[in-house]
Amino acid sequence: MAKPEKVAAVKEITALFQGSNAAVLTEYRGLSVAQLTQLRTTLGPDTTYAVLKNTLATIAAKEAGVTAFEGQLSGPSAIAFIAGDPVEAAKGLRDFARTNPQLVVKSGLLEGRAISAADVTALADLESREVLLSKVAGVLKASQAKAAALFQAPLSKTVRTVEALREKQAAGAPADAAAAEAPAAETVDA
Repeated sequence: MAKPEKVAAVKEITALFQGSNAAVLTEYRGLSVAQLTQLRTTLGPDTTYAVLKNTLATIAAKEAGVTAFEGQLSGPSAIAFIAGDPVEAAKGLRDFARTNPQLVVKSGLLEGRAISAADVTALADLESREVLLSKVAGVLKASQAKAAALFQAPLSKTVRTVEALREKQAAGAPADAAAAEAPAAETVDA
């Protein structure tokens, strides 16, 4: 029979899997407690970096329907459960691993799909969601301005033409400029 503490731990890990839109499996062999604390701080408030017992993590992953880490939970394992922006968390892991090579990214899970360590690195190389959204907004604003200019030019020309015709009619000139310039029809005497 399972111990209540282990059952509670599996429930907690399962909840972390279910509440995250991404997760990254790491090996932390050789890192001190102070370094792990620094890593947790680096990852921010939307990421939970948890050192786990492999058997409990395996059970919790199965209960959560996660297959991305099958066969990889061995050695000193920790998982970064990411509820916020996965790009920012991947950048934090990458940058921390640069200064602390003992941290090894094994694989990841992004929106239900398994990703490799190389994919996690590629994710870290992306710009953050906010930067990408602001770039898209800038492009949309620029294209909106161009579109407005394209539509405004024919409209303003049409308005000027209509206004000129109206002024000519008000002045007593014929409405059709072509008719005004055409020679009068010659009359033939019979």
